[in-house]
Amino acid sequence: MNDLMPLALINIASQDFPEEVTTRNGAKFDPRLDRWSYRDSTVTVSLDFLSLRATNNLIKSTKKVLIWYAENRSPDHLMNMFERFEHLLKYSKLGLDESSHINSNVLINYRASLSSKNSWYLGNLSGFLKKWHSLGVVGVTDDAIALLKQLRLKGNRKGEAVSTMDTLDGPFTDLEVEAIHTAVDNGYKMGDISLDDYLLVWLFLALGQRPIQYASLKVCDFGASVGKDGVTIYSLNIPRAKQQDQLSRSTFSQRVLVPQIGEKFLQHIEVVKAMFTGTLADTSVAPLFPSKRSRKNEPNGFEFHRTSKSLSVDLKNALNRLKVISERTGEHLHITATRFRRTIGTRAAMEGHGELVIAELLDHTDTQNVGVYVQATPEIVERIDKAMALHLAPLAQAFAGVIIKTESEARRKDDPTSRICDPRFEPSMKPMGNCGQHGFCGELAPISCYTCRSFQPWLDGPHEAVLNHLISERERMMEVSDSRIASINDRTILAVAEVVRRCDEIKGGMSEADNG
Repeated sequence: MNDLMPLALINIASQDFPEEVTTRNGAKFDPRLDRWSYRDSTVTVSLDFLSLRATNNLIKSTKKVLIWYAENRSPDHLMNMFERFEHLLKYSKLGLDESSHINSNVLINYRASLSSKNSWYLGNLSGFLKKWHSLGVVGVTDDAIALLKQLRLKGNRKGEAVSTMDTLDGPFTDLEVEAIHTAVDNGYKMGDISLDDYLLVWLFLALGQRPIQYASLKVCDFGASVGKDGVTIYSLNIPRAKQQDQLSRSTFSQRVLVPQIGEKFLQHIEVVKAMFTGTLADTSVAPLFPSKRSRKNEPNGFEFHRTSKSLSVDLKNALNRLKVISERTGEHLHITATRFRRTIGTRAAMEGHGELVIAELLDHTDTQNVGVYVQATPEIVERIDKAMALHLAPLAQAFAGVIIKTESEARRKDDPTSRICDPRFEPSMKPMGNCGQHGFCGELAPISCYTCRSFQPWLDGPHEAVLNHLISERERMMEVSDSRIASINDRTILAVAEVVRRCDEIKGGMSEADNG
């Protein structure tokens, strides 16, 4: 048989491999198969060896090395090494000799094929090839290793998205974070997102942990205790991840939750426990964010758990439904779990925290990957004047209500208590608008009203006075206080500016109609 014949015609299962391999997390799979497909804790692993453009012998050697990675490294690292090696085989122009070895010529050809953007791929793959050689597995030549030791290989560009505040992959700005908060709160109140999605988004916003950590959470990880002052303290024990010598759910980091979220978790947990009553003997071990159904390949201890990938998709879908807008682009925010982590690190650095604290917040074992946050903290806009606010307002779309010409158009037109007034802006107590919400509202009117979807501002309301007040107050706080405190109402300023701008447009249109 020709050793280079298409692999689709070759069954590469071999007696050279054990019948079963057990991963670091306890998952089991048959390494003899052409496709490795199994569930490892909360990660679904899928490696298709028939997709590799290489000889049969080289694929056998690749499998032997990847078995070591499956047994000793995380499933994500295993899949990353497979993808990097697959890329090498595809773009190195092959150049393989008859004995199916990765030699120095293969690496030179591959390096030449890489662009400046992905030049770090070879540096990422270098450790894999060196491990391959050190295991004594046939396939990587001595001259290939000698070349790798001589080359100055670039690593992955760490921190580029953070340092440039990239609009796709970098941290969210403060205004974008506030936009997410507002959209999620309003979405939950209006029934646009479920309680579990609301809590999931909130955890990403507040804690910035990895999806695999949230996917590993169980009901028993949530705790509520009463302090000496009688106040209830809510917390989550977050399973640690990416610790090379630790198994999933073997070590935890405790995170305290604000009472409003802790109380909602209590409601959520009651629903989860009821869901698994009769299915699990102990409902306290039920997943905190369960999947809709159990699959056959779930490892022991992770029954009904979502995968980290599906949880990331749920996060993205929940926020995409809410159509959160970025004030930087005027478009819907690009949502990824990584952006929330980068936001936590960036905001911590902006508040003056050092590398050790940031590493603790992000669950890093050391500080080697957190220095970028300290070195690249973005500056808060020092000055927002009226012109700037009116310019940014359409992009931010912070105003979510509806402008009404007269009170007769208000949802609660017959309820005098729906009127929103403030003598600071209009001594005659002329209303700024009406509240369209039925029931108690704990927000501070009228400032918070402008970012609320239930607010119905009057066309002739004193909105310009509100805008002037907020801008002058911001300038005063910039002089006597911290810039972060001064910028706390920036999104509200843009919302009020949008109301002012729209009112002017409507009045202008009405004037043209009258003249016509």
